[in-house]
Amino acid sequence: MNIKRNILLNPGPATTTDTVKMAQVVPDICPREKEFADMMKGLRKDLLKVVHASPEKYTSVLFCGSGTINIDICLNSLLPAGKKALILNNGAYSTRAAEICEYYGLPHINLKSSIYEPIRPDEVEKALKENPDIALVYTTHHETGTGLLNPLQQIGTLAHRYHAIFVVDTTSSLGMIPLDMEKDNVDFCMASAQKGLMAMTGLSFIIGNEDIIKQSKNYPKRSYYCNLYLQYDFFERTGEMHFTPPVQTVYATRKALDEYFEMGEEMKFARHKRVFEAIHKGLEQLGFRNVIKREWQSGLVVSVLYPDDPNWDFEKIHNYCYERGFTIYPGKISTTNTFRLCALGAIDEKDIEDFFAVLKEGMEHYSIRIPVQYNQPE
Repeated sequence: MNIKRNILLNPGPATTTDTVKMAQVVPDICPREKEFADMMKGLRKDLLKVVHASPEKYTSVLFCGSGTINIDICLNSLLPAGKKALILNNGAYSTRAAEICEYYGLPHINLKSSIYEPIRPDEVEKALKENPDIALVYTTHHETGTGLLNPLQQIGTLAHRYHAIFVVDTTSSLGMIPLDMEKDNVDFCMASAQKGLMAMTGLSFIIGNEDIIKQSKNYPKRSYYCNLYLQYDFFERTGEMHFTPPVQTVYATRKALDEYFEMGEEMKFARHKRVFEAIHKGLEQLGFRNVIKREWQSGLVVSVLYPDDPNWDFEKIHNYCYERGFTIYPGKISTTNTFRLCALGAIDEKDIEDFFAVLKEGMEHYSIRIPVQYNQPE
């Protein structure tokens, strides 16, 4: 098949390889067949390798849904009765975790901090000291709304010092930024197939400490569909998902994971870094400004300030680029007008160079000044 290749510079779903796309075209199969269960068993085991997690201590559990289902599952499943969750909130996706706590009525502390800066460990320790009933510390590794990276190892050290588990949303970093569950002091991490693994939407997974999952059997039951122990237990007893899995997406994820290992962790991380640097180079040539300090950026997402130009119109620029095979994405900062360019997916430097040629053409077409102008000094 001749499949049109689009360059997605949004924060997921990501550009995929044709081989991953075609992996979905398979004979129809009942997902209760042993052949399919065996494939999911291998997939669960291989996901551990992406985060260097020992199968003696950790397991992975698959779910049908987008990345947000993982946040829901971890928070409602892993908080013991009479305990609190500490939500370290410096962005849109950690805000989502706090909202989930509110919807379930889970006791929690929403520790808000600047969306422009990483979480400060001293503030985390202060909250843990003042609240000995905190049993779960939650943060987002990579705040995709801004491209900010949080210091997992330091936060995890504090969580464990104060006898709490550490749960991390790695939806937009797993498979793209190095993570080691033991070295980074992470008890649970989560992701969905369409981002770092460059597969398709519809399959998400949680990687975590198996003993803690078993303990959670006795925690309050807050959801039926979104319960970590129930899904884990069903996998262990039957090899199957509790409910119908997204069959074709599982096949695509299997292929994407094979391609991940074929490329190798170091080469894949290096490619994302090349793309990220190419994005910065293109932005600098056009005069655009970053929102987040460069030293705090993840290496995956660049959040860009709108220029102060009466001719700038994001929708028009988006549509101009989209018609030519490039997708850009609006920002996620309520107080500042921004757009995002992301280094996810099966793309490389040449794709970014081609994109900036199109972006420049679009800006010239709409009479936007180059280099772009800002009213306020940097």
